[in-house]
Amino acid sequence: MGRLIVALIAGGLFGSGLFISGMTDTTKVQGWLDVFGNWDPTLAFVMGGAIIPMAIAWQITRLRKTPLTGGSFPPPPDTRLGRNLVFGSVLFGIGWGLAGLCPGPAIASLSYAGTGGLVFVAAMLTGMWIAPMLRARLDRIAQPE
Repeated sequence: MGRLIVALIAGGLFGSGLFISGMTDTTKVQGWLDVFGNWDPTLAFVMGGAIIPMAIAWQITRLRKTPLTGGSFPPPPDTRLGRNLVFGSVLFGIGWGLAGLCPGPAIASLSYAGTGGLVFVAAMLTGMWIAPMLRARLDRIAQPE
């Protein structure tokens, strides 16, 4: 139960931060990405404000053997730059640039984003459902026989 309460508080804090920072405003996000047009650099402060506490949290994590709420820490991510990471990053960037939303802000904006927000979340969930099957198929094709 403690884990659920911590998750609820963390999710609420995260969603509030997205809303307050403007990350749920698609025009602000697209303005950040429009470096050759009407560029809006304010989201750099949002990103910096997220990176700094996360770097501190990772340092604290190194000193602990288990998480506060129990269980175990996940293994460190693979540091190699592979086709899956590059392909996924490109797809994420294209979607973020076209829609002005990524998964966290999309869910945070569901209550006021209207039909467009619902369509985005439905498409996002469909993509999350299809992606593992597509990846397995592509991995089979890419394997030398």
